[in-house]
This record gives sequence, C-alpha cells and structure tokens, in this order.
Amino acid sequence: MSDKIIVSPSILAADYGKLAEEITKVTEAGAQYIHIDVMDGHFVPNISIGVPVVQSIRKVTNAVFDCHLMISNPIDYIDAFVKAGADLISFHVESNSDIGQTIKKITSANKKAALVVKPNTPINVVFPYLKDISMVLIMTVEPGFGGQSFMHDMLPKVTELRQEIEKQGLNVDIQVDGGVDDTTATLCKKAGANVLVAGSYIFKSPDVKKAIELLKS
Repeated sequence: MSDKIIVSPSILAADYGKLAEEITKVTEAGAQYIHIDVMDGHFVPNISIGVPVVQSIRKVTNAVFDCHLMISNPIDYIDAFVKAGADLISFHVESNSDIGQTIKKITSANKKAALVVKPNTPINVVFPYLKDISMVLIMTVEPGFGGQSFMHDMLPKVTELRQEIEKQGLNVDIQVDGGVDDTTATLCKKAGANVLVAGSYIFKSPDVKKAIELLKS
C-alpha cells in the first residue's frame, strides 16, 4: 500500500469532445492516475470506450493508465490494452475468464494486475490472489454508469480487506470507485482505501485542483 492517497479521475465523466484537454487539466491539478472504464454492453449494460481511445490518449500524458475492464472475457483483450498503453489492468472476479490465468497474462506483460468486486460479491473471494496482484478495486456502486450514489454498506468490505492484506503482510492497494467525493472519500480512507476513483466530483468541479486536494487530504 502506498503511504500517500492516489487520485484516479474517471474519464467516464469527462467531456469526450475535448478529452485530451480534460486529462491534462486533472493531471496538472495533481491526479496521479487516469481511470479508464471499458464497458462491453454485455458484462454491464452500457458501452463506453475501447482500445483505440486508450491508444490515442496515451500520447497526452505520462500518468498511470488505470484500465478497469468491465467486460465478459477480459483475458482475450489483455494484449490489446497492454499494447495501447495500459499500466494497471483491473478485471472482475465475476467475469468469465479464469482469475489466475488472467492475472498471469497481465503480470507476464510487466503490467500491474488488479481484481474488482461488485457490491454483491463477498470480499474473501480475492484473498487467495492477494499475493499475485497490486490492487483490489471495491465497487461502491453497481458498475456500468457514472453519477450514482455511494453505497455506505461497502465500507466494512474495505476494512475487512485491509485487515487481510495486513495479516498476509502484503503491499496491496485498495481502490474504491463509485459516488466518491470529499465526504465519502474521508470514510473510505478511514476504512483503509488509498486509491480513490472520482468522476463527476472532479470533472464537474469549478475548481479541479481544490477537488483533488480535498480527496488527498
């Protein structure tokens, strides 16, 4: 786990007509990661962006590309996202791909692997894989759409995971995604999260720099 709080603005909430400018704005304001939500319209009921967009925006920034694959068969797309410029690839334990094999495919490409759990999935499903991954993403909304309300009942899951990571003596980040703002971020950090995904809160803010600083503080 990083000692500092990492902010990962979700470009799902950005203005796609000026995506390069939006990314530059948040990274210059202090964001360390860029969260890229990839949806296939099958695993989740929405379609977002894919490999060509990742490839295009890679030219804009050196920030860590945090790619969240909300797709049914993530193992089939790892090579493409690696080639496009992903640094960290997270995929769902609920997907159809074999968890161990998918992790290995990501780490074999010298990229960081992360597991994602939906709200209804018990957190202990990730415990056997903690030694092989860099991060766990706990969804604090149902995945698929931005702008949803934070699910407070996910906080005990964050605490349980942090305790297990410490019990195993590992250095694994905990990311939260969904309904994160300065108020809910405080709760998430207290529970043990250190990587915060925020979309609307950052991109719709009149003062992006201040919004990011509040998440980090």
